[in-house]
Amino acid sequence: MQDRVDRDRRGFIAAMATATLAAAASSACSEQPAGVRGLRFASLAEAAVELERLGQAPALASTTDWSWARTLVHCAQSIEYSMIGYPTRKSMLFQRTIGAAAYGAFAWRGRMSHDLAEPIPGAPALEAAPDKAAASARLRQALHAFSRWPAALRPHFAYGLLDKTEYELAHAMHLADHFSAFRALP
Repeated sequence: MQDRVDRDRRGFIAAMATATLAAAASSACSEQPAGVRGLRFASLAEAAVELERLGQAPALASTTDWSWARTLVHCAQSIEYSMIGYPTRKSMLFQRTIGAAAYGAFAWRGRMSHDLAEPIPGAPALEAAPDKAAASARLRQALHAFSRWPAALRPHFAYGLLDKTEYELAHAMHLADHFSAFRALP
């Protein structure tokens, strides 16, 4: 029994140390790579404006491996999963330590940064070349559904329990991070 308690204690201490380092690194690394716009959205309404602006552009320049349409499907999945539940989640220990610290650091900075070509854990594989109009419609529908969602939201796979205001900020920061990788061309 004592071995288990010691192991749990060591795991907790290691997780807290990692969370502290992640938060410090996150706030220290505020520079965007070359070509990335560094957008910040405080709401999903702001994100929707940029979605329409980029969607109407004749062409887009990109600094990410994913196409615009593939990115939109990924973003829609994230919003949908906040309502219906993520396919898999990190452990409760992770969510309450590293995940909570990461969310706190992102919220404090007003933006997040993550691997823009990393799928949501457990989500169905994204199509290599989804239809741009369908992907845009799916994201617009997810935004609409989220704004009117009457029930409790499901825990985020990494951040854990978030209320609607926190989730809106998380989604807005997620969309800003992805949309920052795209620039409208004339």
